Amino acid sequence: MNYKFKILSEKNINEIVYLVDKLNENKIPKNVLTRRQKEMFSQNYECIGVLIKAKLIGVVGLWFQTRLYSGRSCELDHVYILPEYRRFGVGSKLISFVEEYVCNKGFECVELNTYSQNTLSHKFYYNCGFKILGFHFIKHIDI
Repeated sequence: MNYKFKILSEKNINEIVYLVDKLNENKIPKNVLTRRQKEMFSQNYECIGVLIKAKLIGVVGLWFQTRLYSGRSCELDHVYILPEYRRFGVGSKLISFVEEYVCNKGFECVELNTYSQNTLSHKFYYNCGFKILGFHFIKHIDI
């Protein structure tokens, strides 16, 4: 399978949201995802796409920060590969690409959250060398 990795930009928002919406278990409206994705590009965020020819088949968002417990860290966000392209090693190669990219930028680790019920992703991340550090909690607040 001939694919390549590419840093995406705001001009790719519609393509990114198309894929991210497939992860969207909370059923957030696409217009909200699009607005949020646009805002993310103005923060310490980048997005890497997996392309076959000109078709975007996968994405991973990268959040860059320094944390007390992990140092200079990149948090992977909305990792997604279209189902028909899974099981060909694309995901593992994407993680390896991200690790090299992040390391070359001077960051010490990669981390991520995954939905607790997404057991297939757990196995995948274990196989990529990730370890469970703790639980991720969220509380929405009224503003």
